[in-house]
Amino acid sequence: MLGSWSQSQLMSSSNSHDRHEEEETPQPPTAFHMRQLLVSCADLISQSDYSAAKRFFSILSSNCNPYGDSTERLVHQFIRALSLRLHRPGISTSTAPAALVFDNNMVTSRPCGTSNDKMMISYESDQEALRSCYLSLNKITPFIRFCHLTANQAILESIQVGQEAIHIIDFDIMHGVQWPPLMQALAERSNDTLQSPPMLRITGTGQDLNVLHRTGDRLSKFAQSLGLRFHFHPLLLLNNDPTSLSLYLPSAITLLPDEALAVNCVLYLHRFLKDDSRELLLFLHKIKALNPRVVTLAEREANHNNPLFLQRFLESLDHYTALFDSLEATLPPNSRERLAVEQIWFGREIMDIVSAEGEGRRERHQKFETWEMMLKSVGFIKVPLSPFALSQAKILLRLHYPSDGYQLQILNNSFFLGWQNQSLFSVSSWQ
Repeated sequence: MLGSWSQSQLMSSSNSHDRHEEEETPQPPTAFHMRQLLVSCADLISQSDYSAAKRFFSILSSNCNPYGDSTERLVHQFIRALSLRLHRPGISTSTAPAALVFDNNMVTSRPCGTSNDKMMISYESDQEALRSCYLSLNKITPFIRFCHLTANQAILESIQVGQEAIHIIDFDIMHGVQWPPLMQALAERSNDTLQSPPMLRITGTGQDLNVLHRTGDRLSKFAQSLGLRFHFHPLLLLNNDPTSLSLYLPSAITLLPDEALAVNCVLYLHRFLKDDSRELLLFLHKIKALNPRVVTLAEREANHNNPLFLQRFLESLDHYTALFDSLEATLPPNSRERLAVEQIWFGREIMDIVSAEGEGRRERHQKFETWEMMLKSVGFIKVPLSPFALSQAKILLRLHYPSDGYQLQILNNSFFLGWQNQSLFSVSSWQ
């Protein structure tokens, strides 16, 4: 429900246009009121009341600040997403507000119906910018490093000392930043036990063969510097569709009899979710059939797969509020890396969650209880994460992200990392 400020301001703004009367100029809304307006606008859109939503949208777009505090920057990203939703096919452009055009540096307004190939950042936009943002995200926040570190420890502990060969299947390996620390740990453990290090094979999936080859080359050079025997196998996703893997597993992956197999699914499984779970369950059955020593799973702790737009909007608003607040507390106000991560990486996710529908919606995060139920349904058993893994996660936060806002919890033998009282990421281990 809209607060007293927004009701009076909205009526004042609307009446002044309708009656052309001179009235006192209203004060700019606070960040708190901007959030209220945002929720009310989404509520009206959910009811298909686009004419009323337009009035809220006008106030929001004229007062949003992509360079303000965390709330203002967050509101700006959600305004962009709502703008894109309002310009989907089937919505009358006569009642929809002008679309916002984003070019990484400024926001302008463009009348509806004009042609502009640069309007918005789409999911398939500049992949190089996305890769750069991913590396920045890995650097300036603890979330990805926490997922990688915890998953690596679970893999290391599942592999017995003296194991001659290890095969890791990494679904969506990207730059491969997860694996150098594990390589180093394997080499150090071999030195401590006076045994030769194991042969390590990594099969990495991705959507760009050139990126996969560059990732393999970097990992090969690092393994060579440690004296670690290493092989990398790229596995290209067809049409950038993760579900295509289900058609080719296990034939697409070479498994050797003397290898200990580990399967790594970090921020990956949610891509299989559609309006039902059939493709995900098929994939999990195929993974189970490979008989891996361990399966590591990391996912967002959020429900962005609700079919109801307003519920999905409110859930995503809470989730990204916590993310933006954590960035605000740990980085200086003029951080260009933070701004790029917010606008390009998180902005892309927000636009997908808020503006897309049906098969076009990809960021379908689910909370841990859903993943737990699905993995158990195909026969996986949870492996408790170790006290040493917990100690490592605590050291990561204390040394590199010394803010009291980050909260680490253990629930159901799994780890949860969040900001203040809201969990944002979960990591678990399965067999």
